[in-house]
Amino acid sequence: MADFDRGIKAGVVTGIVYMAVAGILGTIHYDSFSFPYVVVGTGLTLFTWRSFADPSLVISLLIQYIGRGIVFGGVFAALYSFLPGTAGIRKGVVLSAFLCVVAFVGAIYTTLGWPNGGTIIDGIYYIGTLDLSSLSLALVGIISALVSGVLTGFLWDKFRGKELTEERKGRPVLLVSFILGGVIWLLPAVVFVPQVIINGGIPGLEPDSWWFDLLMMSVVFLGLPGWILALVAWRKTRRGESGFKWGVAGGAVMALTGIMLLPGVLAIIGGVLSGRKVANKPVAAFGQ
Repeated sequence: MADFDRGIKAGVVTGIVYMAVAGILGTIHYDSFSFPYVVVGTGLTLFTWRSFADPSLVISLLIQYIGRGIVFGGVFAALYSFLPGTAGIRKGVVLSAFLCVVAFVGAIYTTLGWPNGGTIIDGIYYIGTLDLSSLSLALVGIISALVSGVLTGFLWDKFRGKELTEERKGRPVLLVSFILGGVIWLLPAVVFVPQVIINGGIPGLEPDSWWFDLLMMSVVFLGLPGWILALVAWRKTRRGESGFKWGVAGGAVMALTGIMLLPGVLAIIGGVLSGRKVANKPVAAFGQ
């Protein structure tokens, strides 16, 4: 069993530290921009502390920093025992590098015509905003992600773990996959479904963004069955059974949408791992 409490706590603290740093940098460079906040290349949103007077901005900052920290901490806890290395810092760096690869693949997949048509890609919540047209900004994103991994791994080692009972391998990864997949599916569904009801049919694709609109529709129609398959795989692992076929199938469907690439990859990993037999003995929490 993964120590999710420990991972999420480390991720939240990392997010708070990042928010504090962004606030300090934003206050120092307040005269350099006229807006209440500015996005620097790869999701580092600089803002002044006066910006907290705007509720919408506060929510946006919390989602960006705290939300991303929760996601990273949850994935870190789920994959901890499978990441190479013995120290949390090294495992955090490996996970950060893995998420960078997933983010770049997802960004390229959702940007039709890249690199000729590459523009800023928003919504890659697990490492930040990506600018595919700028190598320097891409490097900033990688460095930022690696620093986040180092800090999360360091905090993981510092926080006290708890006694855990070993379970079917892959179950924690599948748990994170279907939770994350459900959240990602819900976001476009909340916007898309009311439009279908109001318009009486599927809205047309916009000429300037038809590829991204098509992927969003694929999330609504393909992402849901993929998420259900991942849920079935997780429920099977709860009973001590293998969720290999269900996890791999559901992960492949979610990954096909591009936008649900991360939960799809996690579902595939969890499905493969769940095919291994479980050892029926208690083990100490990871990192102890």
